[in-house]
Amino acid sequence: MDITAVIAIISSFGIVPLIIFLVHRHKERKALIEKGMDMSLLVGDKKCSTLESLKYGVLLIGLAIGILIGNILDAYTGLNEEVSYFSMIFLFGGLALLVFYGLAKKQEAEK
Repeated sequence: MDITAVIAIISSFGIVPLIIFLVHRHKERKALIEKGMDMSLLVGDKKCSTLESLKYGVLLIGLAIGILIGNILDAYTGLNEEVSYFSMIFLFGGLALLVFYGLAKKQEAEK
């Protein structure tokens, strides 16, 4: 399976929602500025951005581990390449999100 075809399909379907989101956010911010509303509405909460960074960091680590384990399964077992990679990516990506949930709850309980 050619990985460039997968990347091309994912990026082509991902670009359109990204552009729509950015245009909508620009219009929303422009309207807030024109109405003279508080600029603090435009700046995100620091706590939220810290948790988002933690979430994406843990998720990317999980995806990387999934790719590595998928490669090991592909090399040493009789599984198909697609099955080994995709199953491990989804498995470890989901586990990473569960780890993030536990870390976020623990951090919330400490406050």
